[in-house]
Amino acid sequence: MKNLKKLLFVAATTTALFSCSNDDGTPVANNVTLAFHNTFGDETIVLGDATDASATVNTSEAGQIHHFAEAKYVISNIVLVEADGTEFPYNINDLDNGATVVNLADATTLTYVLNTIPAATYTQIQFGLGVRSDLNTLDEVSNPNFYALAGANDTEMMWEWGTGYRFTKIEGFYGSENETLSVHTGSTVEGTQDEEDTYTQGVDAYRTITLDLTTAAIVGNSAPTITIKADFDKLLSGATNTITLGEDNATPNIHTAASMEQFVDNLGGDGTTDTHGMFTIESVTN
Repeated sequence: MKNLKKLLFVAATTTALFSCSNDDGTPVANNVTLAFHNTFGDETIVLGDATDASATVNTSEAGQIHHFAEAKYVISNIVLVEADGTEFPYNINDLDNGATVVNLADATTLTYVLNTIPAATYTQIQFGLGVRSDLNTLDEVSNPNFYALAGANDTEMMWEWGTGYRFTKIEGFYGSENETLSVHTGSTVEGTQDEEDTYTQGVDAYRTITLDLTTAAIVGNSAPTITIKADFDKLLSGATNTITLGEDNATPNIHTAASMEQFVDNLGGDGTTDTHGMFTIESVTN
């Protein structure tokens, strides 16, 4: 009887293994890795404090020098698209398993693995910069892992009030006197603080990014890596707005919702004429 049980177990295991492949041995699914390369132009960003000579310095179209001490952004709502338009949405309603915070200070966050992607040839990727309005709630019960990731002390991707997450968080310095650069973006609510029944949608800062792949990502025998470049030169010198930092927009406690939207449109596109913002496809490795 024991030997029979062992044989049944081996048979069941073998069946499970073969069920992961087609008749010709090609896997029916594999992983896809998203790698985020964060730059000023073509130069990889190195973070630094006000006087750090090793920090990567950028100069905007308006002539303002600036560098970052901190930079983070939320990626969610990921969809892979085949040439015929067939879409594979990756856990788009599950922040725990389908969203991440890219933190330039933490190398482990610069890659994000999409697990068990159906074997196919994908020619486009779509994703959200930020969190869709229907999911943008600080819900620790429904999304405990993402809530912890976004709310950790070294990330702090939550608004001080309201119910939503910050979508981008940038801290740094600009100008010859190293004045404070602090840009936080995210959807806002209007109403009376701490009275949620009065809240209504304010600024919708969520943006859908659409990028055609430079080379098709062939999932099956291979597990492709898609390298996505995020060019933070676009923060001040975007396709939509050329921004000059000053007393009305440099820090989040000063800049208005209207001025925040200018940063949002530069980083994530305006959703109409610009649907990629600061993002481009750098490479695809199969």
